[in-house]
This record gives sequence, C-alpha cells and structure tokens, in this order.
Amino acid sequence: MILTTTIPYVNARPHLGFLLELVQADVLARHHRRRGGKVRLQTGTDDNSLKNVLAAQAAGVPTSELVDQNAAAFTALHGPFSLAFDDVLHTSRDPRHRAGVERLWQACAHDLYRRHYAGRYCVGCEQFYTEAELVDGRCAEHDVPPERIVEENWFFRLSRYAAPLLAAIEEGRLRIHPAQRRNEVLAFLAGGLDDISVSRESSRARGWGIPVPGDQGQVVYVWWDALGNYLTGPGEDAWRAADRRIHLLGKGVLRFHAVYWPAILLSAGLPLPTDIVVHDYLTVDGRKIRKSGDAAADPVELAGRFGAEAVRWWLLRDVPRVGDTDFTVERLVARANDELANGIGNLVHRTASLVHRYHDGVVPPGGDELPFDHDEVDAALAEFDFRRASGALWTFVTRINRYVNDAHPWTLPAGSGRDAVLATLVRAGRTLADELVPFLPATAARVGERLPATGRLPVSAPLFPRFDLATTTPSGLA
Repeated sequence: MILTTTIPYVNARPHLGFLLELVQADVLARHHRRRGGKVRLQTGTDDNSLKNVLAAQAAGVPTSELVDQNAAAFTALHGPFSLAFDDVLHTSRDPRHRAGVERLWQACAHDLYRRHYAGRYCVGCEQFYTEAELVDGRCAEHDVPPERIVEENWFFRLSRYAAPLLAAIEEGRLRIHPAQRRNEVLAFLAGGLDDISVSRESSRARGWGIPVPGDQGQVVYVWWDALGNYLTGPGEDAWRAADRRIHLLGKGVLRFHAVYWPAILLSAGLPLPTDIVVHDYLTVDGRKIRKSGDAAADPVELAGRFGAEAVRWWLLRDVPRVGDTDFTVERLVARANDELANGIGNLVHRTASLVHRYHDGVVPPGGDELPFDHDEVDAALAEFDFRRASGALWTFVTRINRYVNDAHPWTLPAGSGRDAVLATLVRAGRTLADELVPFLPATAARVGERLPATGRLPVSAPLFPRFDLATTTPSGLA
C-alpha cells in the first residue's frame, strides 16, 4: 500500500488543518501495519509555487531560504505529534523529483501542445478559472478577484479523458470517498472536460520551478509538478506494484486529484490511484483555517499549551467524516479533560492504585479478557471514519470503568476473587494500550509502562493534566 497526504505550499508556517491530514494518514498507516499490511507512508512540501516566490519577495529573502525555513517547520511537526512517515519529499531539493517530473512530462508528450491563452488566474489556488466558476468575479476559495493572464503555455489534452475517467469511477477502479465527493466528480466529468494549461512563462514564475523539458522559457505548472510527487517518491516500479494507492486530501483540491492527476496517469500509461479520501475543512469562527490566519490554529502553540496527544485526540474524536468542523480551544480542553484526564488517565491511575493498595503493587496472575470490538475499528477505518474508530476506544474505556464499579474490588475479601478482578483490570489496561497505538502512540507507550503484564507496577501518578481555561495551566500532573 502507498499512502500519501497532499503536500502544502510553504509560503507560511503550518496550521491545524494540515495536521488533521497528517494525523489521519498516520492512524491509517499504523492500523494497517498492525494488521500485517505493508505500508509506505509519504508526505512532503510543495516548494515550486508562485505563492512561495511572492511570500519570499514580501519578506525580502531569497525564495530558497523561505522555502527551506518553512518546509522545516512542517517537517518539525512529525516529532511531537508522533507521525511515523517513511518519506518526506521536498519538491525543490529532492534529487528524485525533478527527474521524475521530467519523465512524467515526456511520457505524456503525445497529449501536450503549445497555444496562446488568456484567462483569470488565482495565485492562491494556482489555478485558472472561467468566468462561470467565479462568484461575483471573485475566487470562491480565497474571496479575491483572480488576475488576468495572457501568455503562451503548454496545454494537456484533458478533454480526451472524460470517458475513461467516468468508466474508472463507475467500475470501482478509482474509488472516491465519501459518496458526495464521488458524485461531485461524476457531475463534473459528465459536463465534458476542457484542455488545461500545464506550464507558465519562466519570467512570470521568476525563474522558480522545474523547466519544461526542451523549453527553457517555460516552467512546469506547479500542480503538475506537485502531483508528480506521488510518483517520484516511491518510483514508478513501486507505484505499479502497490496493491492500493491511497491519497488523503482536502475538499478544496478534489478536482486536481480526482480528475487532472488520474488523467495524467492514464496518458502516461500508469496505474490510477485506487482510493481518493477527501476530508472537509477545519474552521475558526466558521471560516476555513489558513496558514496566515487565526493564531489559535497553530498546532505547535496548541501542543505547547495542552500537549500533542490532546491535539491528536481532538482531531480524531471531534472531526466527523463529513462536514466542516469549527475549532475552539474550549472544545479541545473539554475533550482533553473529559476523555484523556478523567477517562483514560483516571482509569490507569485507578487500576495501578488498586493493585498497590490490595496486592502490594504486584500484578496478580490470571484474570479475564474484557472484549474489545476489533471489528468496529476495522470497519470504521475501512470507511476512513476516524471519529467512529476512536469512539470504539472510548467505548472500551467506559466498559472497563463499568467493570470496576460493578466488581467493586474494595469490598471483596482478600484472596483469589479480588486478585482476579485486579488481574482483569491490568489485562484490560494493557489491551487499551495496545489498541491506542494507531491513535495515540505516545499515550499507548505510557499506559504500557504504567501497567506491565507482570511484576511490580510503578508508583501511580496521574497520566494527563486537567486544564483550567481561566489560566490555561495544567493541574494534577505528577
């Protein structure tokens, strides 16, 4: 399996919306690896964008300097948020990429031609728009009027591929999740496709980007360049050999991934993605989070205040499969206090305390296995429903707590009956630790350390802090 995220422009530092995609991909990769699957997980940064050039000019620094600095900020998310990526591809400096993009261009040469073009171009989207696609003359995504561009470009014969793409989707060779995004793509294809511009004049790109093979006056269109990372990272042989090729992406770039990219692959004679998994937006006050937007959506700042695991858990527990999700610090804190501190943390602390109180801290032998619904997690993640999958974990936490309350070991006489309850609690805690690995890997490790299968347990201490929003400081963490 090849599993990828989109690669972001690096004109500014990362925001919480991109972290959502990284966390979702990480959960899927860890889950499939635990089920015995072979997964190659890739992300990266989209460096060859005019947006990056303009941001560097505004900052008064060379483009390469701004790109490297911001790309490092995206990569730096991997450590604190426990992201287990196999490959991170930076399109401006990875030696695999330029050569791979050139090969892809040449493989599609039969569908490429030059012509004069005039159109309305949104730099934020890095996309030409027709007048009909604008809302009151403005880009719907960025709410700005696109710039009018007149130049001669290379074009790709996208118009050839409407029927083959329709067939691939309807036959299930190209699966788009969820259903409403699939229907959106089908409706777009049903209207027919126009050829698209796939290069830019080098002068307008300020010389930044990959030159068109054989035409140094043009650079490869940033989206052709960026989409190519899915192929240039693993290489063509690995791409062909993969049993599944899954792309995770936000709804704003659906057309690029579900129409343009598959058409390019068909032109090049390469296999299609098997799955395109689309998530909706995170918002703040109802507006899409942007890299230059609300400071409350800075994942590094949030991790510093509330812990990276609390941020991961909120992204998995609060974001539905379909629909935009409004982020607030209050919602993050409520989820962290209720389910991490009072739920998982209190359960682990309670279990260890009972073993210390009634069995001198030594794990008794035996005990029963409390059932965990593996099928529910498998089914949820097969549908890319992370809230439902993490909900199965929370259901297990409530089941263990209910078992403690029903068994009330503090009322049982010393001996095998009470020992069996304590042993069952430790076994359940270890099951929880194991099942948490894809979702909260750092927490899973800490729970495993607190509740070893045999021997003496460490002295108990709260696993998570509780937060007081009035002071935004944690309390109760040893």
